[in-house]
Amino acid sequence: MNPLLTNRAQLLAQLDHAPEFDLAIIGGGATGLGVAVDAAVRGLKVVLLEAHDFAKGTSSRSTKLVHGGVRYLAQGQLPLVREALRERKNLLANAPHLVQPMPFVMPAYRRKDQWLYGLGLKLYDLLAGHARLGPTRFLNHAETVRALPGVRVTHLVGGVQYWDGQFDDARLALALARTAAAHGAMLFNHMPVKGFVTEHPAGRIKGLICQDAETGQERTLKARCVVNATGVWVDQIEAMLHTAPGNAADVKLPQAVRPSQGVHLVVDASFWPGSSALLVPHTQDGRVLFAVPWQGKVLLGTTDTPKAQVEWEPQALESEIEQILQEAAKYLVKVPQRSDVTSVWAGLRPLARKAQTSQDQGATQSVSREHTVKVATNGLVSVTGGKWTTYRAMAADVMQAIRQAQLLSLTSDDVTAQTKLWGAPSPDADSGLSSEQGQYARYGSEAEMLATLPGAQHWLAPHLNEAMVRFAARFEYARTVEDVLARRNRLLFLDATAALAVAPQVAEILSSETGVTPQLAAFEALAKSYQMP
Repeated sequence: MNPLLTNRAQLLAQLDHAPEFDLAIIGGGATGLGVAVDAAVRGLKVVLLEAHDFAKGTSSRSTKLVHGGVRYLAQGQLPLVREALRERKNLLANAPHLVQPMPFVMPAYRRKDQWLYGLGLKLYDLLAGHARLGPTRFLNHAETVRALPGVRVTHLVGGVQYWDGQFDDARLALALARTAAAHGAMLFNHMPVKGFVTEHPAGRIKGLICQDAETGQERTLKARCVVNATGVWVDQIEAMLHTAPGNAADVKLPQAVRPSQGVHLVVDASFWPGSSALLVPHTQDGRVLFAVPWQGKVLLGTTDTPKAQVEWEPQALESEIEQILQEAAKYLVKVPQRSDVTSVWAGLRPLARKAQTSQDQGATQSVSREHTVKVATNGLVSVTGGKWTTYRAMAADVMQAIRQAQLLSLTSDDVTAQTKLWGAPSPDADSGLSSEQGQYARYGSEAEMLATLPGAQHWLAPHLNEAMVRFAARFEYARTVEDVLARRNRLLFLDATAALAVAPQVAEILSSETGVTPQLAAFEALAKSYQMP
């Protein structure tokens, strides 16, 4: 597989010569990128614009799980669970270099809980059908301890083991971007949308205005259809139309999204040894506790806190940090302290807001993760809600809404169920990588080529060498230190102090590759906010 060049100057030159696009997509997270892949596979002329970097927002801050939703099963949302299990199977087949099966164990401290968990998870298996990753098993005390060597054993009676998937969310987003580009789409990060082009102030949308964050240059792009896939920012994009010159100043602004904050703490693997993940489905306050091995560390989380305001870098509340540490102390033999946390980060879930109710400002644990697609009278297509696992189904629904509204001429076919994502190795491929080169496994079919780039022997940090930084700049749209250390490589999310230490070297390499300022100072300020306060 030949790598796709992502030279920004060349891409901008192509953009300037494009007379009109079939589809313009605002937002480079899971949903927007999924729509770009679906549309590009259909042969449409597509452009996607992301204000910051691909997966900068919610899509890089998940619990790294590709799952059917055991939690949603308990809420009785069987159609959502069934859809997610189907999409889990598709992801495992289409991106095996980024998505892998993982065993989960629910420890039980009362026999009735073990039977309750087990029966529910047997239903989970039944709903999965042929998409099942492994059988649900009842574990006795000894088997549970072997599966969860870090679990507290006082009053432990057994457990239930089931299977779900784990992935690298930011790198999967990048694979989607490169898959769309391979099918002819044009994608730009660091390109915020500043407004819309309409036939008249309240008329049909005919395009949009964007601005290059690096140069400040504005461009007007014509498009037959525009999709707003900006997650928790979907209301702000829609508000651009309501606040445009000539519109009523007192018009009621849209409220399609109900943001919810989820926080994760990262600790050393010694706090949760072994390869199985912990799931406690009902903590004392009714939330879920995870302890998930990931890239040599352990993710502890998560919270579900309603948020009134949206922001690019949401900060964990002190109450959320304490909540996770207190709940972890109930189940982990080695209890993590604040000083043990190597990175703390938060993400905002773009929950679709239903009709206003008296409970609208309450807890969000029970709010559905289903998505909604809305086509406005001006032609703007907005998609809200959903979750990573079902990104492809969400994209397909967006395309069908476009077809039904007759915005574009499309077939009703589901075109991407078997579309391999960029980097996916062929089933019979044998990379022949050495143990050192095996650190390139997440690069899939490009791993062997990456290992030949300059700097492949110069390791900057565990799982990060000079060649990876060069590869990120040349082929993965990386422009800043944050792009590299937060999303091309996940060091910021794993160990903020280590990311700070290596940032100057990354900046130097990146500057030599791109010729632009890599925003080192901005990254250093950001990384400090990922350290435990």
